[in-house]
Amino acid sequence: MTAAAGSAGTPEELDLDAQIAAYQREFPEVDPQVEKVVTALGRLNRRMNVAYGRQLVDLGISNAEWEVLKALVVVGRPYRLGPGDLAKRLGLTPAAMTHRIDRLVTEGLVTRERDEANRVRVIVELTDEGREKWLQTMRLAAAFEDDLLQDLNTAERAALGEILIRLLRRVETSQPDAGGRLEDLD
Repeated sequence: MTAAAGSAGTPEELDLDAQIAAYQREFPEVDPQVEKVVTALGRLNRRMNVAYGRQLVDLGISNAEWEVLKALVVVGRPYRLGPGDLAKRLGLTPAAMTHRIDRLVTEGLVTRERDEANRVRVIVELTDEGREKWLQTMRLAAAFEDDLLQDLNTAERAALGEILIRLLRRVETSQPDAGGRLEDLD
């Protein structure tokens, strides 16, 4: 497929209709409605990830660190989990989890202490600074998401949410192991 050259001489992405037309040209059996939906979802996901990544950089944390903070907040007060539990929740190896925890401890966003009830066990706990970093990130994400959905009224937002959940459930049912990392496919 040929794409127009960008200002820096790099190829630009085809617009959605042109991409679907190319698919239809090369694979006439393709359903253009299906392709429009899945291609738009893929592009939206990619662009949202870029936007969130930029916000995280502005706050001085990585996406990997954000995932750990988020996992600790989701469990609720006192925001504590063992490293093994964190690794399972994030689909990581224990070694990868240890590396993330090391960085977060150094940054003062979590603590790592021996469990007083079981001295063999280690507990990772969100610090006040870690919770504040999580809140800062959530504020930026909420503003971005409000802007993203500004053209949809309340009923349209609700309908879109329900439709996307149905699609998600379909994938979760047909691909139960698809919640892992892309590295799992290598």
